[in-house]
Amino acid sequence: MTDTGQARQTRAATTATTATTATDTLADRFFDAAVGLLRRVQAEEAGPIAAAGALIADTVAAGGRVFTYGAGHSSLPAQDVVYRAGGLALVNLLSVPGTTGVDVRPATLGSALERVSGLAAATLDTSPVRSGDLLVVISLSGRNALPVEMASHARARGLKIIGLTSAVYAERTTPKNPSGSFLRDHCDVVIDNKIGIGDTELTQEGIDAPFGPASTVVTSAIMQAVTATAAGELAARGIQPPMLRSGNVEGGREWNARVCAEHPDHILWQR
Repeated sequence: MTDTGQARQTRAATTATTATTATDTLADRFFDAAVGLLRRVQAEEAGPIAAAGALIADTVAAGGRVFTYGAGHSSLPAQDVVYRAGGLALVNLLSVPGTTGVDVRPATLGSALERVSGLAAATLDTSPVRSGDLLVVISLSGRNALPVEMASHARARGLKIIGLTSAVYAERTTPKNPSGSFLRDHCDVVIDNKIGIGDTELTQEGIDAPFGPASTVVTSAIMQAVTATAAGELAARGIQPPMLRSGNVEGGREWNARVCAEHPDHILWQR
């Protein structure tokens, strides 16, 4: 290419970059923020993610069961790895009625229940969890009674605990539970999702409040990374990880039925 041709190519690239910057949209800014958070997690939380995957593999290899729990919108990443095509079949959702999602009326009831002390112990008393199992507890702030007590009481019952939370809440806010502690204080492994206080990534002139929550995107990605790591750990130990296939591919439903039949005591969502 001639010098003139190179110059034209350089000018074109510069013009394209300038145009992209000039037409930067809120959607672009949100995607950039979410990708940035994911990159931070990838770079800074690789150790805890590996440890969490290994702990799940340890639990499965020893005959334990795996559960996930989250309140409100934190329940979404917990549900994302349960009965999921391409996912580890052994993961079960531990549900507390009224707190799993926003399907109650009024929706604010779920937030109120998350602050009720004693609800976690009552849930565990009537749940199938037992010593030797593992529980993943997801809470962005990690300071309300329900997730904190869910972790502390489950650990006292002999479960291993993985916590997914935002470290900055424990550094800059105060606990909202009788123990005066945070979720991270009751976990065997803690993964920081890097989400800031308030869970908003965007501001814009003319919009009075910050907006653009990214916690679900990031935390769901973490959960998938952890379960993928667990599957790899099991395979490395010579244990075939029971993975689910999509029911919308040929043979998928038959495959899943066989997997469930082989693990009836560990796949509790099929009951």
